[in-house]
Amino acid sequence: MTGSGPLVAGTVLGLLFGIGLFLILGQLSWMRARDLGARVDPYLRRSRSMSLFASPRSASRVRVVFENLMGPVAVRALGVLERLTGGAEQLERRLRLAGRRSSTDSFRVEQVAFGAAGLVLGIVLAVAAIALRGTSPLAGLLIVGFGALIGVLLRDYLLGVEIKRRAARMAREFPTIADLLALAVAAGESPIAAMERVARSSSGALPDEFAATVADIRAGTSVSQALASLGARTPLASLGRFGEGVSVAIERGTPLADVLRAQAQDAREESKRELMETAGQREILMLVPVVFFVLPLVIVFAIFPGLAVLEISL
Repeated sequence: MTGSGPLVAGTVLGLLFGIGLFLILGQLSWMRARDLGARVDPYLRRSRSMSLFASPRSASRVRVVFENLMGPVAVRALGVLERLTGGAEQLERRLRLAGRRSSTDSFRVEQVAFGAAGLVLGIVLAVAAIALRGTSPLAGLLIVGFGALIGVLLRDYLLGVEIKRRAARMAREFPTIADLLALAVAAGESPIAAMERVARSSSGALPDEFAATVADIRAGTSVSQALASLGARTPLASLGRFGEGVSVAIERGTPLADVLRAQAQDAREESKRELMETAGQREILMLVPVVFFVLPLVIVFAIFPGLAVLEISL
């Protein structure tokens, strides 16, 4: 036990010294490979419609601050994160599905923060395992790397949980919102005015998306494109079908109130089917309160009067 303390301290100090030396050598110009692509990139045109003299798209402020603080380590860390959890376009779509208005760079920085927290926790566990259990330093390094990887993947998993929760919340709101739209359209309002009224008088994830759709239409986007983008930026599949049905009804002159009522009825039927599927999957869990809480109380209420009669007779 006493001899393992200097070994652990020497291993940690040697690891930190090696990382620092690697970072210092990586900053030397004669040690770095000459990146021809980075020098030619400002003179290339992304598309035919973009001018060569147009200013390039600047990175977000969070990414700039992070890169200034961490240097090339930040660039490499963000590149590793993109390879692990998908590219920028896929992450952008997932952020919109989760209802987050932050940029992809901000989310990458959050992933780096989670990875750093996992790295610190891994170092603590590795030092404890080496000091108390006599684990080899190689196993300690594996624990540290595993902790950093778990931290990064945990942030990506939490984003998936946000998407699922938002989809469930929208599924609960959708039948009521569709009924309100049907009532407004049946009262004589236009579809755009009906969506604007619902967005103004309601609160929740779905009215916010309708408000964004109305804003797109007011900005000059066609109704069909705005409804298609509504279905694309929401995790609810029935909302995409709703947008397609409404756009087709507007183009063909179909009575929109009937279409909206049918959409609301379909949404309620789908929620009932999902509820029945969930109940079928959790049938055993539903028996736990019955067996351990309800049934003992029933037995007590059934036996207690008989015991009371027996005590009185005795």
